[in-house]
Amino acid sequence: MGNIDYHIALQPDGIYHVLNRANGNEHLFYNDENRHFFLRKFQLHVGPVADLYAWCLLPNHFHLLIQVKPELKIAAHQQQVKSGFRQAATNPLSNFIMERFSNWLNAYSKAFNKMYSRKGSLFTDYLRRIAITNDQQLAATLFYIHRNPVHHGCCQHLDSWDWSSYQEYQNRQYVLISPAFVQQFFGTLGAFKKFHSQPVYLKEAKVVE
Repeated sequence: MGNIDYHIALQPDGIYHVLNRANGNEHLFYNDENRHFFLRKFQLHVGPVADLYAWCLLPNHFHLLIQVKPELKIAAHQQQVKSGFRQAATNPLSNFIMERFSNWLNAYSKAFNKMYSRKGSLFTDYLRRIAITNDQQLAATLFYIHRNPVHHGCCQHLDSWDWSSYQEYQNRQYVLISPAFVQQFFGTLGAFKKFHSQPVYLKEAKVVE
């Protein structure tokens, strides 16, 4: 993965795996209150510009699978947010999209630092993003995100970790995610569960027919 460019611009309609982690050996989350606040801020800042297909929160990092909304929706939201600012018409949409993500992480960092009397940067210096370019990569990324708690020893089974979208899909209780895209990809909940029953150590997960 050494050749991956993690600094690519987020473009309208693009699908991406985005991730970040805490600086050094620090944690991003100490309790459920932290996690709920983090997700609420995501909905506030990023929800208007991107659909969320998968997510997972670990103690010191997070993973998301997102699709940026179409250009017209992004532009309309930019005009709403930047009303009265001349740069709204000329600022590239990719910059505005990244600004939404930055505002999200900054809002969380400020609240976290205040709560724990902490100073300095909470996250590493940039949000990593990887473009999803085909169905196989999409499937592998979805599996990677959902298996992360087991992979890192946080739990023994995917369905025993509360802080990932696997629970939303399995229980059909959609709070954060936009499920239609992934549901169409797998066809049935049974196929989705069968796909996620593959061994956690697999590097290349495949959709099970």
